Amino acid sequence: MSAYERSLIMLRFADLVDKHRGELAALESWNSGKPYEQSAKSELPSFARLFRYYAGWADKIHGLTVPADGNHHVQTLHEPIGVAGQIIPWNFPLIMFAWKVGPALACGNTIVLKSAEQTPLTALYAAKLFQEAGLPPGVLNVVSGYGPSAGAALACHMDVDKIAFTGSTETGKIILELAAKSNLKAVTLELGGKSPFIVCEDADVDKAVELAHFALFFNQGQCCCAGSRTYVHERVYDEFVEKAKARALRRVVGDPFKKGVEQGPQIDSEQFEKILRYIKSGVESNATLECGGQRFGSKGYFIQPTVFSNVQDDMLIAKDEIFGPVQSILKFKNIDEVIQRANTTRYGLAAGIFTKNVDTANTLSRALRVGSVWVNCFDVFDAAIPFGGYKMSGIGREKGIYSLHNYLQVKAVVTPLKNPAWL
Repeated sequence: MSAYERSLIMLRFADLVDKHRGELAALESWNSGKPYEQSAKSELPSFARLFRYYAGWADKIHGLTVPADGNHHVQTLHEPIGVAGQIIPWNFPLIMFAWKVGPALACGNTIVLKSAEQTPLTALYAAKLFQEAGLPPGVLNVVSGYGPSAGAALACHMDVDKIAFTGSTETGKIILELAAKSNLKAVTLELGGKSPFIVCEDADVDKAVELAHFALFFNQGQCCCAGSRTYVHERVYDEFVEKAKARALRRVVGDPFKKGVEQGPQIDSEQFEKILRYIKSGVESNATLECGGQRFGSKGYFIQPTVFSNVQDDMLIAKDEIFGPVQSILKFKNIDEVIQRANTTRYGLAAGIFTKNVDTANTLSRALRVGSVWVNCFDVFDAAIPFGGYKMSGIGREKGIYSLHNYLQVKAVVTPLKNPAWL
C-alpha cells in the first residue's frame, strides 16, 4: 500500500470518530469513570486530531542523499520497523491508543495492541471503525488481556520487532527485561512521574491555585504527569494553602454522566485502597490534612478531593506516585533550593512553573530534569508536541515528529559511482 493510501484510511477513520463521538465518549466514561464532558469535549476531539496529524505525516517520511568521501552515491531509506507490539494503560485508553497506533500506521507497520484489562471497550470500538475505514485485515490487531499473560507474551515474542508501553515504572522494567531476553526488540517506555508544580513569589495566587488544582486533580488524579508536588514560595504559601483548600472543597464529585461533575470514581478497588493508604501515611507522617481524606459517599470508588499542607520531601506522599486526588503542598525559600528539591526524585516526566518573570521561567525550564515543562499552563498536549521522560520516567518520546523515529529503521544504501560529473 502506498503512503498516500495509508493517509486516506487514517483520515477516513478520523471522520468516523467524529461521526461516532457520542458513542465513543460514553464508552470511554463507562470504561474508566472519567466525566462524560471530559471525554466528549476534550479527549475525543484530541483523539481525532492526532490521527489527522499522523495521516499528514504518512507520505512525508523519506530518507536522505548523503555526501560521502570518494566516488560513492549514498542514500538512506526509512523503512517500517515491522510488527509493533503496543500496551496501553487504563487512565487514557483512547488517547494512548492514538499516541501508539497513529505513528505506527503512518510509518507502515502492523500492530498487535493490548488494551488494559480494566478498560477494553474503546480500543475494540476504534478497531471496528478502522475496519470500516478500509484498513486491511491483520494490520491492526487488538487483544484484550492481562499484563502477566498477554502483555508478557507480546514483550517476549520473537516475531514482534518493537514494543511500546505506557504504565508504571515497575512494569516498564519487566517489559525491558523481557524484550532484552527475547530478540532484543526496540523499546519505548512512557512511565511514572512525580511532577513538581512550582508557584513563585510573584504569582497571581488565585490563578496559580486554579492551575495547580487542575494539574493535580484532572482525571481523578490518575495522570502520569500530574503536578503532584506543589512547591509554593514561603511568601505566598499560607494564602495559597487556604485557597487551594477552598477550591478542593468546591470540586464536584459524583456520577460522571451528570453535567457539571468534575471528578468521577477511581478506576477500581485496588487503586481506591492504595490512595486511601497513602492518605493515611500522610496523616501519620504529620502532614496537615487540610480537607478530604475519606471516601466520598457510601458506594463506588469515589474519594474526597484531598489537600495536605506542611508536606516534607521525605514523606511517602511527596516521593511516591499516588495516582489519585491528593494534593501535597510544600514550602520553598528560593529558586536554587526548589531546583535541587524538585530534581531529587527518580522520576523526570514533567513540571509546571507559575511566574510572571521570564528570567525565572527560563532558569527553571533549563534546570529541571524533565521531559516537559509547562510555564503558566499545564497538560497542553498538542499533537505536534513530543512527550516523554527523563530518568525512570521512560525511554523515547511520543507524539510529534519524534514519535516517528520509534517505528522506523534506517538503512544506508551505498553504490559506486563511475566517472561522476561532480562529487
